[in-house]
Amino acid sequence: MSMEDRLQPRRPRMMHIPFLLFLQAVLIVLFGFFVEYDSPAEPEIHAGTTPPKSAVQDGVGNSSDAGRKTTESANGHHRPNDDVNTLGHYYPMFQDVHVMIFIGFGFLMTFLKKYGYSAVALNFLIAAITLQWATLCQGFFHGLEGSDSIHVSITNLLNADFASATVLISFGAVLGVTTPFQLIVMSLIEIVIFAGNEHLGLETFKVSDIGASMLVHVFGAYFGLAVSFVLRRDHSSDNEGPSYTSDTFAMIGTIFLWLFWPSFNSGLAEGDAQHRAVINTYYSLAACCVTAFALSSLVSKDNKFDMVHIQNSTLAGGVAIGTAADMMIHPWGAMVVGSAAGALSVLGYRFFTPAMNKKLNIHDTCGVHNLHGMPGVMAGIVGAITAAMATQEEYGVSLFRQFPARVPELNTTEFNQLKSQFADMEPGLGRSATNQAAFQMYALLTTLAVAIVGGLLTGFLLKLPIFDQVPRHRLFDDELSWEVPEDEEHDDHVFSQAEQGRNKRTGLAAGSEPGMIPLMNR
Repeated sequence: MSMEDRLQPRRPRMMHIPFLLFLQAVLIVLFGFFVEYDSPAEPEIHAGTTPPKSAVQDGVGNSSDAGRKTTESANGHHRPNDDVNTLGHYYPMFQDVHVMIFIGFGFLMTFLKKYGYSAVALNFLIAAITLQWATLCQGFFHGLEGSDSIHVSITNLLNADFASATVLISFGAVLGVTTPFQLIVMSLIEIVIFAGNEHLGLETFKVSDIGASMLVHVFGAYFGLAVSFVLRRDHSSDNEGPSYTSDTFAMIGTIFLWLFWPSFNSGLAEGDAQHRAVINTYYSLAACCVTAFALSSLVSKDNKFDMVHIQNSTLAGGVAIGTAADMMIHPWGAMVVGSAAGALSVLGYRFFTPAMNKKLNIHDTCGVHNLHGMPGVMAGIVGAITAAMATQEEYGVSLFRQFPARVPELNTTEFNQLKSQFADMEPGLGRSATNQAAFQMYALLTTLAVAIVGGLLTGFLLKLPIFDQVPRHRLFDDELSWEVPEDEEHDDHVFSQAEQGRNKRTGLAAGSEPGMIPLMNR
């Protein structure tokens, strides 16, 4: 054991136990004071209405009903403000997103040969905490206007899942190098900052980001990388490597995410916009998968496929199309975006991550910069370009559902004409296509700045003495926090296999010393 490990205080290691119990008690109290059912979930005696027809049956999902009064949901699109029970409309999408959060993200991170328990189970724990905390934080920013309570419905559950994805992306950047207590505190802080940035993007900038590529993927990636930058140390460890079995389990996460990503990008969209979001994401992912396989073979030794690329880069198309998923980008355009994202992600794993490790000493365990960061930035740029090209001739009245800020201002001739056709049309800001595109870029740049600054501050907090750091010999090792079975299989063959895979990713020759270079450039 190194001198560094001997000096580690032991008391803080157990602080997550009372903290978890205290935290859950506080959440229960806060829910008791502030959270109520929204009207569709109230019994008839409270709602004072007869059972309404579903949103789909009543036609509220049709884009031709764009004049109906709406409120902006927390992903930048519109949702019904009527007292209709929309559970049947949203619940299938919610199920898919829920599977992505708890199975997709969890199993994607099981590639480390001795960190499978933590990858799946801490993902489970962090998501369970975050969805409760996010309901409160998003509610305080979005739902207390003229009310003393946060009224929750199925759309709040979807938004809480999206917020959980933000934290799980950041978790991937520091996977194996943080304690459970550090992860819990990081999650609580990140959600507060995330909710504030989300409110800024949706309520101030009025952006369209249906797949949350800017507000979730970019934010989560760069927040996690900033935390990792502050916590930087020598992460060299024989445990930071895959086995044949662990990589196979990680592919389970990849397949689940790939299958359900259209639901993630379209979950809170409506009508024709939702249909476009599913179609565009579907084709973007397919094109991304093909390109990622091709580029992986091209840049890898002996032109063989690299499992790191296949597990991660095949998903980049879902991120890159997210912001423009419900826009008129057309299927061929979605395929172009997906192909470019797959290529960018593979090249990022092969070339950019090693350079980032060496030059900036940023350890990115899961390669979130290549799967979520750069493709998310691409999504923001694609969304701005598509917004700049959006015309009423192409979208019809759906243009004003897509970009509510483009609705003409009150008391203008244009607004009065729309009002005569759609009685419930609400006035907007009268933005032009160019102005809307500019605000899309403002939101992207602001998200980058807020995520990086917030991550740096959080990282400095997590370095305080109250937080036990992971001992060097327990990096990427479940034995730090779990009771594990006696492992009789970790013999020289397994370690040799992991060392070969690690050397391939870092470009080290067999038998060379890794030095201070992080060992897994995922």
